[in-house]
Amino acid sequence: MDGTSAGPGPASGKGAILLVEDDVTFGEAVGRILRGAGFDVTVAADFRVALEVLEAERPIDLLISDIVMPSSVNGIALSRMARLRRRDLKIMYLTGYNIPGIENEALGPILRKPIDDAVLVSEVERMMATV
Repeated sequence: MDGTSAGPGPASGKGAILLVEDDVTFGEAVGRILRGAGFDVTVAADFRVALEVLEAERPIDLLISDIVMPSSVNGIALSRMARLRRRDLKIMYLTGYNIPGIENEALGPILRKPIDDAVLVSEVERMMATV
């Protein structure tokens, strides 16, 4: 396994999401929710795989990244690296931790785990609708 998984593309064409989540079970669950809402979702288990996806010639409209990951590169650092590769990339974060001042470093909204499915989909749709 290469650390990524993707579902079938959406019929509605709502957009492409790269979800970076080190908890594979949680990442797959979030991926299923978003695919069910019509998004094309690729799940990456770590920042290295995420960067490979971003460097490929595939469309990605939104990066959703866990903030705390078991490596030297957290979600904030990953999002900065991602923006160097794709300047117009929309960014959203997920975290189960209370990290003081993290909002000042984030390049997008932060959703707290556990997250309600409807709230997740609503926030992603709102992000996708912004220019």
